[in-house]
Amino acid sequence: MRIQVSRTGGFAGIARHREVDTTGRADASEWEALAESALAAGHPTPPQGVPDGFRYRITVGDRTVHCADPKLTEAQRALVSRVLKEGA
Repeated sequence: MRIQVSRTGGFAGIARHREVDTTGRADASEWEALAESALAAGHPTPPQGVPDGFRYRITVGDRTVHCADPKLTEAQRALVSRVLKEGA
């Protein structure tokens, strides 16, 4: 499963894009469960955020959702953080 995260906004307006492919990973089921939880709480279109806040686009396979600070769920925050940290 390919998990992609794009982050835009923030004070500097610098965009970041990272992805993780869970295929063959020992922790694939953990990633996939986290991704499903993050998708379930996402919005089909970009929600209104706060000035200088981050906005995120999460894509898992062929499903894409949007979310924005400060209203990320715990699952969205965890997934975004892990993908941006560990992704290529």
